[in-house]
Amino acid sequence: MLDAVPPFRAKAGAQDDERVIKLAVLAVGGQGGGVLADWITDVAERNGYVAQSTSVAGVAQRTGATIYYVEMARDTGRLPVFALSPSQGDVDILIAAELMEAGRAIIRGFVTPERTTLIASSHRIAAVSEKIEPGDGRASSSKVHATAEAASKRFIAFDMEKIAADNGSMISASLLGALAGSDALPFTRESYEQAIGAGGRGVKASLAAFGAAFDRARGTAAPASKPGEPAVAESVLGAGQVSGPQSLLQGWQVLAARIDLMPVAVRDMALRGLRKVVDYQDIAYGGEYLDRLDKAVALDNAGHAHALSIAAAKHLANALCYDDMIRVADLKTRSTRDRRVRKEVGVKEGSVLQVTEYFHPRIEEFCGTLPAGLGSYIENRPKLAAFLDRRINHGRRIRTDSFAGFAALWFIGGLRRWRRSLLRHKVEMSHLDRWYALALAHASRDYALAVEILNCRRLIKGYSDTHVRAQSKFDRVLSALPMLKGRTDAADWIRRLREAALKDEKGDMLDGALKTVATLGPGPATGAP
Repeated sequence: MLDAVPPFRAKAGAQDDERVIKLAVLAVGGQGGGVLADWITDVAERNGYVAQSTSVAGVAQRTGATIYYVEMARDTGRLPVFALSPSQGDVDILIAAELMEAGRAIIRGFVTPERTTLIASSHRIAAVSEKIEPGDGRASSSKVHATAEAASKRFIAFDMEKIAADNGSMISASLLGALAGSDALPFTRESYEQAIGAGGRGVKASLAAFGAAFDRARGTAAPASKPGEPAVAESVLGAGQVSGPQSLLQGWQVLAARIDLMPVAVRDMALRGLRKVVDYQDIAYGGEYLDRLDKAVALDNAGHAHALSIAAAKHLANALCYDDMIRVADLKTRSTRDRRVRKEVGVKEGSVLQVTEYFHPRIEEFCGTLPAGLGSYIENRPKLAAFLDRRINHGRRIRTDSFAGFAALWFIGGLRRWRRSLLRHKVEMSHLDRWYALALAHASRDYALAVEILNCRRLIKGYSDTHVRAQSKFDRVLSALPMLKGRTDAADWIRRLREAALKDEKGDMLDGALKTVATLGPGPATGAP
């Protein structure tokens, strides 16, 4: 039997009482898109609206997000006709839980400049196509930002994932806060908070993330701390250390003050590098990092936009924070990792989580953790090294949820206080000093080439066999320098060789590029290759 009052499907230009508001949420697994859609539906119904929520599942492995679609209309006594999925050019509000999903929504036509309010978290989750690229396969975030500004009526974007993490909540809470703060829906802040409170779980954390995102969307968020302030020091040293010996905090402030004396363009990268180095080792190691960086800053100038110093700040930090057995063990026994694993696996309160770590050390890793003299003694005696390798070089599974397994890794991680005296550190620092000196030596006569030599440090990454292969590619790329001597396009060729090494795991592309360089011959040249 049909209702006496006919249903309606409001069109553009309809009166406010009859207008259907159409909202789409794009979120990948684990981001709470379903919870967000339920909250929005609850808020609408609390304010006298009729609402419907549907979802269209995405494809696995980050090739597509799930689309949660909500339509709502004021309850006028007539039954509205709601759609089950969004249509191109017919979405009022689009919420993307990650930046590239906002880009996907634009491509699919869900975002229009005369209608759509686009709300997106600015953080990135790498797609499979980006991860499989041996080099930097990330798509350009700045292009998505520019396109979103042009394609939408209003664009609101900031790192909502960080806000959620800082408040111990999920991104769904901060996305809801951004929606409330945007005033894109005619509802009060209190009704959003009531919807969160009705959930009954994690309410306090969700409300905190909601409030922080609400303020950020309104432009009333508190400013971030400046370099050297206690909040920054705490993020690097850890809350326990900051509240402990005052010398740690004072040491950090001294290092941060040195960064304030650097050119403005260099400070951000230098601070990031300093944080990484201090977290990796200690305050004194951070001082060594800045001592090396000062050499590049002294040779640099604003005429080149301080490209040399910025590259040095980035790659020196990565070189000083090399992966070794100590680093791996340290990371695997941190409380932050335990929390992350529990969150990703979805361990319920009171449940037991068993974690098994896999290790396959070689004789090289074993010798690297020994004092430099003893490690060199073993490596210089092939028979002794082979004898030990037969007993060391096999896979081990260590249960870090057990006392014995955790204690073993914790002990290895604790060796970092003696890291400077170990063989691996001696080898790494020798390699770093040769590379850095080589780059700075070219700065005065070929600035661009010096920057490209610094950037070649991108080639060295990983642990064990991966590190050996990466260092081999690094050495092969820089072996072309004598062949490029005197050429004005030397920097371009080093860049091409580096990109070839990054794109091809086997090294065939690099071999071909090196053969081409060998045919060029020394001497000046004009034009890019």
